[in-house]
Amino acid sequence: MTTEGYNLFAFLCFLGTVTSTSYASTPNYDTASLNRSSFPAGFIFGTASSAYQYEGAANQGGRGPSIWDTYTHKHPERIADRSTGDVAIDSYHKYKEDVGIMKEMGLDAYRFSISWSRILPNGKLSGGVNGEGIKYYNNLINELLAKGIQPFVTLFHWDLPQALEDEYGGFLSTNVVNDFHDYVDVCFKEFGDRVKHWITLNEPWSYSIGGYATGILAPGRCSDWQKLNCTGGDSGIEPYLVSHHLLLAHATVVQLYKQKYQAIQKGLIGITLISFWMVPFSDAKHNQNAADRALDFMFGWYMDPLVNGEYPHSMRSLVGNRLPKFSKEQSEMIKGSFDFIGLNYYTANYVAYAPRLGAGHPPSYLTDARSNQSVERHGVLIGPEAASNWLHVYPSGIYDLLLYTKKKYNNPLIYITENGVDEVNNSTLSLEEALVDSMRIDYYHQHLSFLQRAIKDGANVKGFFAWSLLDNFEWNSGFTVRFGINYVDYKHGLKRYPKQSSYWFKKFLQK
Repeated sequence: MTTEGYNLFAFLCFLGTVTSTSYASTPNYDTASLNRSSFPAGFIFGTASSAYQYEGAANQGGRGPSIWDTYTHKHPERIADRSTGDVAIDSYHKYKEDVGIMKEMGLDAYRFSISWSRILPNGKLSGGVNGEGIKYYNNLINELLAKGIQPFVTLFHWDLPQALEDEYGGFLSTNVVNDFHDYVDVCFKEFGDRVKHWITLNEPWSYSIGGYATGILAPGRCSDWQKLNCTGGDSGIEPYLVSHHLLLAHATVVQLYKQKYQAIQKGLIGITLISFWMVPFSDAKHNQNAADRALDFMFGWYMDPLVNGEYPHSMRSLVGNRLPKFSKEQSEMIKGSFDFIGLNYYTANYVAYAPRLGAGHPPSYLTDARSNQSVERHGVLIGPEAASNWLHVYPSGIYDLLLYTKKKYNNPLIYITENGVDEVNNSTLSLEEALVDSMRIDYYHQHLSFLQRAIKDGANVKGFFAWSLLDNFEWNSGFTVRFGINYVDYKHGLKRYPKQSSYWFKKFLQK
């Protein structure tokens, strides 16, 4: 990879890289200045999770294997600590305790995902519906409602059934659209009487780029020239193809919900996207244009089809025939296929213009945008570094991204479905020391302050979900970092303990 390369490559390659940098001690912000009442009436506060990162019980309850089971077991060297999600934090068995923690904190909602292969172990309806899986999610949903907590359900959070990957290459094939439709139909039928907020997909960008451009997420594909020990692939074609099929799968199940279920069940359906904020490296026009392109290639890639029915002009121009095209019917189906947008925001990057690579450089998503992203400018970081060195604290970015979305995409209804920061999983700390996370309190206080300002300036945001309720299996970082508001003791039975930030949130949320 050349220095001119698209530096999202660096983000994804170093997702699992941990730094020992820690924050200086920060004040324990007085929630009198910012609290629940600072936000509009009815604003929802929750925390987020995902099935593979939380549930465990990989071989229990009739669950079939997913691509993440295969990835962690076949390529342990790609996980920072060679761990798996086989046990994760055992929410499959501890869900009542976890719901109790949410109740104690005063949270309004819980965003979790359903494991496709726990519902359909073979990925397909023809392979049979797993009654034990249905029962587990019914129990979780009923427990949440009994404690006054609203379920926000993600239908696909990256854990594709391995059977579909084996049969036709998963999201590389259009076949996945029909199988996703059948799986989601079961979920709507079984849970939709109680679930009023559905999220079709989590971060299609991360799934496409991590799985098919850099190979650091399942199924771990990338181009041979990248020499990253990937299992085959083409980073100039596959990420675009996968995202195309993800969007078609999304739109197909939204159509299903609206035609068959919404009038009866009276819920809402949307999709969760991730975006960094992109800061031009300088005021020079070519750097400003590069920042715009970087947003198009991360955020507009999905938002433009969802709002306008086609990919951004910059992508169509730069990617050319490698970018799939929507038929007229597909375009009409995708356009407007959401009641709300879930938005995951963590960090920001500087963006500078990068020239076209010369002959001898195969085309790749990683260089197509002709923008070079970095976390520093003239030797100064864009913000304090968290445990993961792709994550630098840039709170005003959440404001900038929301106002950008308001202006460019007709001010859609938005839920912030993830926002958070991690610390190193430091085994030398005592439990008492590990529970002190003043940097997380600082992070949330600043981001919520900018979120409140964005709402005052017209952004249509109705809820905020912190990532994450608990420390968990953090994909290719394994258990080397901790994003939880509550601590999980991995050495002593996965016992849960509130961190300082948990107490801060409880005080913040008091009515």
